Amino acid sequence: MAANLEIKKEKQMINKQMSGADVLVESLKEENVEVIFGYPGGAALPIYDALYGKPVKHILTRHEQGAIHAAEGYARVSGKTGVVLATSGPGATNLVTGIADAMLDSLPLVILTGQVGTQLIGTDAFQETDVISITMPITKHNYQVRNVEEMPRIIKEAFHIASTGRPGPVLIDIPKDVAEAQTEFYYPETVQLPGYQPTTTPNVMQIKKVSEAIKKAKKPVILSGAGVIFAQAHEELRNFVELTNIPITSTLLGLGAMPGDHEQFLGMAGMHGYYAANMAIYESDLLINIGARFDDRLTGNLNHFAPNAKVAHIDIDPAEIGKNVETQIPVVADAKEALTALLDEVKGDYAFSDWNEHLNEYKKEYPLWYNQEGDELKPQKLVEMINELTDGDAVVTTDVGQHQMWAAQYYSFKQPNLLVTSGGLGTMGFGLPAAIGAQLADPERVCISIVGDAGFQMTNQEMSIIQELNLPIKIVIVNNHSLGMVRQWQEIFYDERYSESLMPNQPDFLKLAEAFGIEGVRIESLPEAEEKLKGIIESDRPVLIDCRVTANENVYPMVPSGKGSHEMIGVKPL
Repeated sequence: MAANLEIKKEKQMINKQMSGADVLVESLKEENVEVIFGYPGGAALPIYDALYGKPVKHILTRHEQGAIHAAEGYARVSGKTGVVLATSGPGATNLVTGIADAMLDSLPLVILTGQVGTQLIGTDAFQETDVISITMPITKHNYQVRNVEEMPRIIKEAFHIASTGRPGPVLIDIPKDVAEAQTEFYYPETVQLPGYQPTTTPNVMQIKKVSEAIKKAKKPVILSGAGVIFAQAHEELRNFVELTNIPITSTLLGLGAMPGDHEQFLGMAGMHGYYAANMAIYESDLLINIGARFDDRLTGNLNHFAPNAKVAHIDIDPAEIGKNVETQIPVVADAKEALTALLDEVKGDYAFSDWNEHLNEYKKEYPLWYNQEGDELKPQKLVEMINELTDGDAVVTTDVGQHQMWAAQYYSFKQPNLLVTSGGLGTMGFGLPAAIGAQLADPERVCISIVGDAGFQMTNQEMSIIQELNLPIKIVIVNNHSLGMVRQWQEIFYDERYSESLMPNQPDFLKLAEAFGIEGVRIESLPEAEEKLKGIIESDRPVLIDCRVTANENVYPMVPSGKGSHEMIGVKPL
């Protein structure tokens, strides 16, 4: 009886009159939000005032782009919804790149933006921007709260939409007067969205069709995408692979769903994928895509993509099935539920011995390669060393470019949610702030931020947060004094006309680290790397490592633009 009275008393206290900003904060508490990444400003001040002294932790980044990339890193590693808070106008527009990034990579975010008062909307008021119109094409959904009483419902719906079905970013725009208006707080227990009912359970007949296709196939291959990781279906995937003996490849964002050292794993497929992985898809007679969207960087020229294969596509987003690649067996479902159903359905002995042996010969004959010359520090060797020192068990964040591909190729991810990278949008400056969110999401795990010297300079101000929170992130700058991937394309396709891609006059990154209160170490040779890296990675403090790698290295293999995935260049037999 006493407990019931206490509950009743607590509800009465919650139901008292409070501001819209206080309602927002209480709603975030109801959603078990532990951390918010943000940057204050005039239109968001009522919200920041409501946050004052509350248990919800706020991370003050040094730029709104840093805030949203940190939230992306947090969401990817934790599996929870990342939360971002910014003010109106430039605060909101500075989030746009990150919103688009999260949309393409299916990351669950709730983005809160302040807005000018409702009476000023449409008058070109100071720091007014129509963020709803700007973000409509790059959000899963967005809201503008016009009535304070709608706030709890909208918050509840936003978290539900962001985290269910195919995850994605949801934006809530909050006018200042709505944040200041008074209402009685009540948080809804359920969501009523008749028009939004994602299909998670697979159609039984479609699962049977996949099973029958496997029985008839001679050369099947599985393509694993990020959808497997989002569905937490990695164990079911591994069981399915081992039960059927079907070889498996992965997209960039799907790396880690299958252990990188598993005997049936062929490696990443796509533009810079493994030779064996790309040839497996090209020669296959059955391609089972689980949770990937057939991005152009994976497929290459669609006329040459899996030309002889029947395609089965399992995806929770029906819009992706058949969008790029003709699909004979569509399965709209959550990856975990689909794989569970397949494990129940698939029976018999599926050795595929000749096919596996054939692909293993490709793996042996055409491995990844680079030429180690003397004491030069090759970027590929650098990533290999990091992999060995962390046993493939660290969180690795990257920017975009050559270093990103070397990380994907030479780091053997043992678990899901360890690679945090910008896939669809290819956002430079992503890696460093993403590492902040990733480390906060998993504070006990080693976090390595592998970044390029160019991308690092876009968001290096976020080192201030790393120092302030004493996050033991290791920032590994793969320094080749250039926009590496741009330089590579100019070398191969533009007759070595290096138009604005070389950066000979870099800042002293060690002095920059010192200015932020972070230890800096320079490594210029392989012996130095062998001497210093182990101690750096094992330390419990943040360290920036300026790695002066061989400047003219290229990422191979490579599928040139317009070519089929079997038309790789830079392939070298063992």
